[in-house]
Formats: sequence, structure tokens, C-alpha cells
Amino acid sequence: MSELSSETKWSSLEKIGFRFISIYFLLIVLFQNNGAFPFWYKIFKIPQGWLNKLIPWMGANVYGVPYEISIKLTGSGDTTFDYLVILTAFLVAIITAILWSILDRKRNNYIKLYYWLTLAVRYYVGLMLISYGLVKVIQLQFSYPGPYRLISSYGESSPMGLAWTFLGFSKGYNLFMGIAELLAGLLLFRRTMTFGALVTLMTAMNIMAVNYFYDIPVKILSTHLVVMTLFLLSRDIKRLTIFFFKGVSTKLEVIKRPEFKKGINIAMNVFKGLLIGYVFIYGFINAIEAEKQYGSKAPKPDLYGVYEVTNFVINGDTITNYKNEKLWKSIAIQREGSMQIRKFDNSKEYFGIEKDSLVADKFKVTSWSDDSKSYDFNYKKVDSTGLDFDFIFERDTIYGASKRLDKKDFLLTKRGFHWISEYPYNR
Repeated sequence: MSELSSETKWSSLEKIGFRFISIYFLLIVLFQNNGAFPFWYKIFKIPQGWLNKLIPWMGANVYGVPYEISIKLTGSGDTTFDYLVILTAFLVAIITAILWSILDRKRNNYIKLYYWLTLAVRYYVGLMLISYGLVKVIQLQFSYPGPYRLISSYGESSPMGLAWTFLGFSKGYNLFMGIAELLAGLLLFRRTMTFGALVTLMTAMNIMAVNYFYDIPVKILSTHLVVMTLFLLSRDIKRLTIFFFKGVSTKLEVIKRPEFKKGINIAMNVFKGLLIGYVFIYGFINAIEAEKQYGSKAPKPDLYGVYEVTNFVINGDTITNYKNEKLWKSIAIQREGSMQIRKFDNSKEYFGIEKDSLVADKFKVTSWSDDSKSYDFNYKKVDSTGLDFDFIFERDTIYGASKRLDKKDFLLTKRGFHWISEYPYNR
């Protein structure tokens, strides 16, 4: 982009490109906000409702999508709905840029509009990464491997599950990633924008790479974070190239803010301070509370852990044939209200748990995949190391004994950290 002064005359290509980018980025910020701006879902509730009706209609009648387009939030940011929003924003930006270019073809530049666009992009990327950074510092996004994960093999993991296990294992690495993402806060200040964009580009590219190569459904968002950061760097790319690759001294210029009356300047600075304070302080407090609700400090179920089945008796007969489809290998309880049963063929089944309020050592279990598969599960703790259980299912009286596995029983959780390693311990 040309030098950004009020007297500069931009080339036709620069003006057309800026018109497209400004419309496209604006639509992304508005309709793919992902909670970057506080209270955005409440502020933008009505327009979002319009979009939720428009996109499925366009999908069926304009784009010819052969299946129903769901607007339900699923935790994925790469749904058909999301891709159609991006496609629609792209097409609207092209059409609008063409009309804008025809109607405003005599304008020299868009210096003031450039400032406001960079402001929106800086805060969108900065606040987005700050929110992600906070949940990594507190280690909420990538939780430490729980019982379900510890008894799963690598081959059973999805690429995303493998990434979550890898990233969640180390609290220190979570802290490192979180601090790197929090440094995107440098984008919120004009004087540190370029340095912040350099740091943020490396962080955002790493996020994008993990999302692409481990098939994590946040590809759309992470790609836009990279593209937007590159846009912020574009004004200084020539100077940075001269400095880093030619060794020639240069000077970076701070984006100039339009001149306002003193009262407006004060109001804008106060608002900025309140916004940043809210995002960091409330975000940190909210993350601490979330950690107590569903993070590492959340209350654990009474029977939390992995129990290796050591004895399994059906109708008085002890089952020792590992090929018997009824033989259990382990019981795992990780979350309140759920239980995982694993058999020797490595098949697993999840059950919902409904505690019996009248009987202490009893709960009702119901298969998540088959509601008719339900029975009363009686259990008895054996010291702190085991669990005996019995139940009746499909006319079979079943009794079992199990041994509780601790962290020391899993290589992943017992290996620890070593400064000195005579040989690589790659298992």
C-alpha cells in the first residue's frame, strides 16, 4: 500500500482492493464475531437472527446445497452454515466494491477509513486472542488427560483428540501458548501495533497450522486471524523487508488517528481503558470460575478414576476367555453422571448414571446408544484401591471385582520431567 498521508494518491488497484477488503472484513467482524467483543451476541442478536434465516434459504435456493443447513451451535466453527456465511460475505464484498468503485472513482485515497478499518481489525484479532489466551493460562481449553483418554490407544484417537491430549498434557506449555496469545494485546495500541502484529502473526499461523493439520474445526476463524494480521502488517511490509533483508535502517510510522475535539478524545480513551480492563479483569475472573466448574479444580465424581476389572462372574461362572463379548476390561468414570465400559476387544460403551438418593452404594445406568439397555448397578468400595460391583442384566446375574489404577500406572502421567537423559525415552 502507498504511503499513508492525506496528500497521497492511491493507485486504482489499491483503492479497489481496499474497498473489497473493508467490506469483507466488516462483514466477518459483524457476523463471525465469535465473542471477540463483549456482549456482542446480545447487541447483534436481531441481525444474527436475520442471517440465521437468510443463509439456509440461500443455501437451498441459490447455492443448491442438497441437504438441510443447520444453524445449531455444535462447537464447530467450520459448519456448512459458516462456510456459506463466508461465501456470501465474499460475494457481497465483490459486488459492493464494484458499485463503490463506480460511484467513488475520483477519490484519491481512504486514509481516514483506513484508520477505522485497522481499528476494527486490531480489536477483533486482539480481543479474540486475549480470550483464547486466558483459557490457556488457566488451562481450560486443553484439559489434562482424564480417565477416558488414559485408557484409549493412539489409534483410537481422532487427529483432534490426539492434539488435545498432546496440548493438554503440559500445564507449562499451556501457559507458554497463553502468554503468546495474550501478547496480541499489543495490537490494541497504535504505537505497538506493528510489533504486536509480528508476534501475533507467528501465533496465529501456529494456531492455523494445528487446525489444518489436525483437522480441528476452527479453520475459518484461524485463517481469518492470519489474513487480518497480514493486512495490519501490509502498511509496513516494505520497510520491514528493507530492514530485515537488506540491513538498511528505516523508520516505522504510527497510524495517525483522525483529529477530534478534546472531549471526544477523552471519552474514547476512557472507553478504551474500560474495554481493555473489562476484557482482562472479567475474562480472568470468569476463567477462574470456569476452572472451578468444569476445569481442573471442578469437583470430581465420588468414583472418579479408572478401574481395571480383575474378576468377572456371570451366573456363578468366572469368565476367563478374553474373546467373550460380555467380559469387561475396565470401568472409567470421569464426569458426573457418566461412565465408560471397555471390553477386551477394545470396544467401549458410554452410560449415563442416575444416582439413587435412597441407597448410598447404588445407581441406575442407561446406555447412551440404547435406552433399553438399563440396570441397577450396586457397588462397594474396597479400601481405596478397588471396587466390587454386581447387577442383573438380561436375566444374567453379574458380579465383578476391580482394581483402581493411579497415575503411576500410566507411563504418560508417571514419567515426569528429566534434566538429564542418557538415552531418549521414546515409548
